[in-house]
Amino acid sequence: MPDASPAADRAPATDAAAVLLGRLVERGVRHVIVSPGSRSQALALVAAELERRGLVSLHVRIDERVAGFTALGIGRESGVPAAVICTSGTAAANLLPAALEAHHAGVPLLLLTSDRPPELRGVGANQTTRQSGMFGPSARLSEDLPVPESIDEGPGDDQSATTRRAADDAFDAALGAGNQVPGPAHLNLPYREPLSGELPPWWDVDVTGPEATVDPEVDPVSDAEMSGALYQGGGGIGESDVPGIVGAEPIVLERGPRTVVVAGADAGPAAEEFAFEGGLPLIAEIVSGARFGRQIVHGYRSLVRDDALGGRVERVVVFGHPTLSREVVALLARADVEVVAVRCGGEPLNLNGATVAVDAVVNAPGASDREWLGAWLRAGRDAAIDLSPPAPDAEGLSSVDPKRRLSAISTELDTIRAPLDRTALVDALWRATWPHDRLFFASSRLVRVADEVLGGKRVPVHANRGLAGIDGSIATAFGIAIASQGSGAPGVTRALLGDLATLHDIGALLLPPREREPRIQVVVGNDGGGTIFDRLEVAASARNEDVDRVLYTPHTARFEQLATAFGWEYQRVTTRAALDQALTSPVGGRQLIEVPLER
Repeated sequence: MPDASPAADRAPATDAAAVLLGRLVERGVRHVIVSPGSRSQALALVAAELERRGLVSLHVRIDERVAGFTALGIGRESGVPAAVICTSGTAAANLLPAALEAHHAGVPLLLLTSDRPPELRGVGANQTTRQSGMFGPSARLSEDLPVPESIDEGPGDDQSATTRRAADDAFDAALGAGNQVPGPAHLNLPYREPLSGELPPWWDVDVTGPEATVDPEVDPVSDAEMSGALYQGGGGIGESDVPGIVGAEPIVLERGPRTVVVAGADAGPAAEEFAFEGGLPLIAEIVSGARFGRQIVHGYRSLVRDDALGGRVERVVVFGHPTLSREVVALLARADVEVVAVRCGGEPLNLNGATVAVDAVVNAPGASDREWLGAWLRAGRDAAIDLSPPAPDAEGLSSVDPKRRLSAISTELDTIRAPLDRTALVDALWRATWPHDRLFFASSRLVRVADEVLGGKRVPVHANRGLAGIDGSIATAFGIAIASQGSGAPGVTRALLGDLATLHDIGALLLPPREREPRIQVVVGNDGGGTIFDRLEVAASARNEDVDRVLYTPHTARFEQLATAFGWEYQRVTTRAALDQALTSPVGGRQLIEVPLER
């Protein structure tokens, strides 16, 4: 504890910042992300003191958008909100993309925006805009706190009580208190000069009390023990994970109608468990975290279109947020299909105008429809794509006939040297990733290829599919890596991005030299632009040169130079063998792997 300082060296801004951040740490916040700024200096300096005491992991990002998505990734993986601190003006506005994604995906997030005092708003003061309510209906809570006017006398001071109450309200709201889905909570914090001073002599932070939601023995660099909270079902924190958050009783789904289970983004193992217990076909997107188990239906897109299967569906139970296939969207929009959707994000799923939204669902006792399940699984086996490489011709390779041996060797070399395509790229990434790893898919063409061709495997998968934007992909993956690798936890976080998604978030490659490097591989499928548009209707209706100019948007960026500039290890791979080696070799820090692809 620092020595007591005279009141003349203290500032109300610092007293208020200390109380606020101290209370958030007491409630369970273990990660604070700071972007530099003058108005937020009291908060930033208190965060630095908390890091010095070993109570938080502090991450400094010069770009507020990167900061917001880093916090989003931490919240995605840990289920506990990270706190983002920024200064006033456009800095706060740059948090909006991450706030919107957190809202739609149901990810807890705390936004702490510093501001000018009320008398400077609306009068043309520098770096001042209307920040209160800036995040609109996306925020689970939005509060403009009063300006701290005086030096705090201690925890019983009215000013301290107000600040602690605001911290509690924001933390609870971010976790979905009040029968909400987790999401962003916003505290706007106006400060007058002096903007920082000595810490209050009475200040202390108690992380051992009954209200703490994270084990104080957990390494503050990460909360790996809490990893996977978002996989408890429906894209939100499980009822038992946070004290005081009580879920509604699940509805009982009676047997009878021909039913399929659809698992969208962030559905998690709950979808697979429900399908298994009910004996139901499971249609699981690659980003669902539920693409595994006995009930998984392969090649689901063609089967949903098939009148003999998809056309006979009478009921769909939805976990997570399905976004990757038009076939599933069309199924959920059918007026003749009963849709039951487990709540996940900030907007209820209701594409047919009659969807029933529930907090949880269980199967009623009784026998399952084995004929219905069998028809889906047999069709799925027929539709599955075998991506296994051809077995070597062992007899030919050992043959005494020179011609046969040379032919076998030539065939084997051709296989090894074959250039990579998108299918081989996603297959290599999928095979290299295991349950102790994390896999992130950006909203690029490659995630759709993965969804079409990959089989089942139980690995933790993340993707920003709340709004399916390419914003913040690297930063989100960075946050996932930070949150999953603490306390000596093993594993690598791999992020698969297109070239445009990478360039859109290139600033996220910057890491301050004092911060620990997580084990992360950013794999860039570089086809020179946005080839996803080549697969849309516009490619057949617009001039090729116009599509190239305003949609495909070609570039000449050189990723090797970018990686070097930001201090990343770089590899360019062009064959499957080289990619397999790059993905399975020991990873000690940050790697950027570029894979050139044909348009």
